Amino acid sequence: MHTVDHMISDLFRPWRSTQTWWTLVHLLTGAVTASVIFSLVFTVLVTAVSLVVLVPVAIALLWFTLVLASWSANIDRSRFAALLNVELTDLSPPPSTDARRWARMKATLLSPQRWREVAWSILHFPPALFFATIAPWVWAGSAVLATLPAWIWLLPEDRSQLGWFQINSGWQAAVAGVLGLVGLTILAPWLTVAMGNADIAIARWLLGRSREAELGAKVDALETSRSAAIDSAEAERRRIERDLHDGAQQRLIAVAMDLGLARNHLDTDHERAKELVASAHDEVKAAMKELRDLIRGVHPVILEDRGLDAALSAVAARAIVPVTLLVDVPTRPSPAIESAAYFIVSESLVNVDRHAQASRATVEIARVADRLTIAVTDDGIGGASANAVIGDTNATTTANATTTATSDAGQGTGLKGLVERVSALGGWIRIISPGGGPTTILVELPCES
Repeated sequence: MHTVDHMISDLFRPWRSTQTWWTLVHLLTGAVTASVIFSLVFTVLVTAVSLVVLVPVAIALLWFTLVLASWSANIDRSRFAALLNVELTDLSPPPSTDARRWARMKATLLSPQRWREVAWSILHFPPALFFATIAPWVWAGSAVLATLPAWIWLLPEDRSQLGWFQINSGWQAAVAGVLGLVGLTILAPWLTVAMGNADIAIARWLLGRSREAELGAKVDALETSRSAAIDSAEAERRRIERDLHDGAQQRLIAVAMDLGLARNHLDTDHERAKELVASAHDEVKAAMKELRDLIRGVHPVILEDRGLDAALSAVAARAIVPVTLLVDVPTRPSPAIESAAYFIVSESLVNVDRHAQASRATVEIARVADRLTIAVTDDGIGGASANAVIGDTNATTTANATTTATSDAGQGTGLKGLVERVSALGGWIRIISPGGGPTTILVELPCES
């Protein structure tokens, strides 16, 4: 019985899934974008080929065709990501800004990915048109059949002519209604999903990586994340060990020495003994403060008790630069993600205080579906760099900066630690910090509470 229920549930799964409706929207919009892209790219390409005798003009037009196809492909990449949640990574490295114009043009002309985008612009048009025709036809036809028993009596002679088929009122209309319901709940949703998957397969072939290559890239990213997590944990352990050795341990040694001296002076010099005990008392209080700061750095109690808003409000209050904090997290994420978000913001604000020379900073945190988004912005001098490119397979981590040696030396380690922390959790980070500012750190973390 459980197996039968499971089979029935699977049969109606596309009907219940919102992704089916987004796929239908994708198929309908695909015909529009494919028509425009095909018209533009094919026209320019044919013009370039027809002018092949004029070599400079033909080369210029070919280059323009590739650039146009690349822009168009990026529009489709955005459409696939927004509607189908499918990331199609551009495999071509970005052109060097240091290269001469002719070198950049040559790199574009010789780029296999750019020619694959031209192929996409031309070859995707027929299937996109087919999908956009069949999908609404099946949905509309199923809807007409499903509702036919309700309005067939309005037709002349209570009869409907649907293509080659003539349907009369009565049992024929009832059968047509049942077939229409089957089409609406089973055939049309499954056909929509199938056409969406076919469109995704074509897009992966021409615009992105194959499924096998994508899985391989994910494995590589997981290995990188694991190494980053191990390195981050080891660095944290060494930091705690160094802070204990240089801070609380040294103060406790001083306390022991002061108390030992005080004991020696108890019988001979009461005033000196009182001074030593008072000094030991001050050292104990200082050691307790350092231990509290250390514990806060490992896992702040306020974060566990009251959540991100309260914990980050305390962090913002301690910052030297005025901080505007906006937190919209109605449902708390898992402790690991919550802790990571806390330390990402804390480290970012420490970098702002130490290196940015900023007059203000803004921190925005929001939970959107299953992602926790973080944005930290300051109006400082910019030039920050993570000195690393680490991230998930769906989005590339970048440090877009014109970095000076001074800012690199000051901020590189801290920002690299942020990148490693985010990467270890399978998240995404982008650091945008042109010379002269401002600096923006954008982070997305998978959010499972």
